[in-house]
Amino acid sequence: MYKLRFKIMLAVLSITLLVLIGIGFVIGKLYEDFYINNLSDRVEKEANLAAYMLAEYGLDKENAQKRAMEIAEMLDSRVTIILLDGTVIGESATDPNTMDNHLLRPEIEAIENDESVSYIRYSNTVQEELLYYAVPIIDGNNSKLGFMRLGLSTRTLADMTEMIWLILGISFAVAFVIIVSITYRVTNEMIGPIESATVVANELAEGNYKARTSEGKRDEIGQLSRSINILAYNLEQLTKRDQAQKERMETLIDNMGSGLILINTKGDISLINRACQEIFEENTGLWKHQLYHDVIKHKELIKIVQTIFLTEKKQRMQIHFPVHLEVRHFEVYAAPVMSNKDKLKGIVLVLHDITELKKLEQVRTDFVANVSHELKTPVTSIKGFTETLLDGAMNTEPLREKFLTIIANESERLQSLIQDLLDLSRIEQAYFQLNWKRTNIQHIVSEVIELLKDKAQEKQIDLQMFAEGDLTCEGDTERIKQIVINLVNNSIMYTPVSGSIDIFVRGHEETITLEIVDTGVGISEKDLPRIFERFYRVDRARSRNSGGTGLGLAIVKHLVEAHQGKIVVNSVVGQGTSFTITFNRYRAE
Repeated sequence: MYKLRFKIMLAVLSITLLVLIGIGFVIGKLYEDFYINNLSDRVEKEANLAAYMLAEYGLDKENAQKRAMEIAEMLDSRVTIILLDGTVIGESATDPNTMDNHLLRPEIEAIENDESVSYIRYSNTVQEELLYYAVPIIDGNNSKLGFMRLGLSTRTLADMTEMIWLILGISFAVAFVIIVSITYRVTNEMIGPIESATVVANELAEGNYKARTSEGKRDEIGQLSRSINILAYNLEQLTKRDQAQKERMETLIDNMGSGLILINTKGDISLINRACQEIFEENTGLWKHQLYHDVIKHKELIKIVQTIFLTEKKQRMQIHFPVHLEVRHFEVYAAPVMSNKDKLKGIVLVLHDITELKKLEQVRTDFVANVSHELKTPVTSIKGFTETLLDGAMNTEPLREKFLTIIANESERLQSLIQDLLDLSRIEQAYFQLNWKRTNIQHIVSEVIELLKDKAQEKQIDLQMFAEGDLTCEGDTERIKQIVINLVNNSIMYTPVSGSIDIFVRGHEETITLEIVDTGVGISEKDLPRIFERFYRVDRARSRNSGGTGLGLAIVKHLVEAHQGKIVVNSVVGQGTSFTITFNRYRAE
């Protein structure tokens, strides 16, 4: 194991050494830059303060040298006062008369270029490196009097930099020694498990299937990997088929449309699929390993299970039970699970939800009954009055006219009923197509109001429209007109004398809403969900006497859906009803 230990130690220590050197260089450089920036900021602030003081005292050759010495003593810096022509009139480090013109010094030139820059350079005057910073001296009239320059020695910076590098070197040397000792210890701890893994791998090859490893290079770990992978290959061939079969079975059970429940001989639920959660609308995952009669609350289902436990024979029946507020119907297939020795091992239940089929069957039955009833009334009236006329009433002028009028009215009602049935049947066909074109809802409503205003005036009903916005959209003009006629006609029919019907048409960015509000008798809350059913009437006697077929709202609903729209009803008994239809401005592709 010495080869592997040496590799680990060499790799870890090499990386550590490189990282420490890199970090040390970065930290030292950052600290050096930080110190220079702080020094520059200090020089800038002190220079501005000194320039302000010189502007207050005035700039003249007689007192400039004195001011320079005073400021230099306060700031512990070299101070130079320079006139606009570059003449030095104040210098804290030497006699200003001996100094040459400073106008071409880089810090002075920076001021002339409207820059604010500090410079580090060697000074022949004081024989050392200084950090220079110069600012203009400006009087109260915003006039430039000259320049004031500060110079700070960088000797402190050099000493500080040397100290920083010394501290970093000592710190990183100590850290490197600590890392070397820790790495050595960790390496020894890693080699021990590898040696143990070799023994475990040999046990795996002999039949112990609990150990696992990963492939490595051609070293000690590689030796372990080859031994373990031989065993892994053998196990893979044995388990792959079982795993694939298990996954297929789980996928089939969880995604089948019917509910599946498996009960063992003790009565515990050992398996239940995802569909049962939708059937019972409960968290059926918690039913596992529970007694079936403790979690299943429906007696019909419990009875089927008990019957199979007693008879050990298949059962198939239709049951229904309430799920929350809805009664749902199911086709239940139940069978015993038998062993090869015909011994009961459990029970399997399959539940097919046939609620929708039952609803369709009921709708069909109701539809046939309603159609028969609706047709029977006018046909009976026509037949009865015809027989009366034939029996002699036709010879009496008043009776003949009265009976013929009744026959004509009933014939018209029968024709209207048949026409509505044909319209509804045509709308529900798959091949039904709207005549899509650009249309104006306001124009359609205006035509309907003109068509029905006489009928509304007969009951002294105030019928009016309120429109706002762009009311053009894509739709079938005739079908939209049919929708509006049916709804307004219903409102007139169910609104008492001296009532009102308001039609609001509003244009929005993507939709147009049509709202018909009346002050009629209203619809009870229990009747609202069923008003769009065929032949459903809130008040059957009144609807029939007023000439209604009971199909108008069903036609309205289908036409609105054909236009890709939505219809919403709100009503309060005794106060009125509002129908709100939302049309899309553009036809969806």
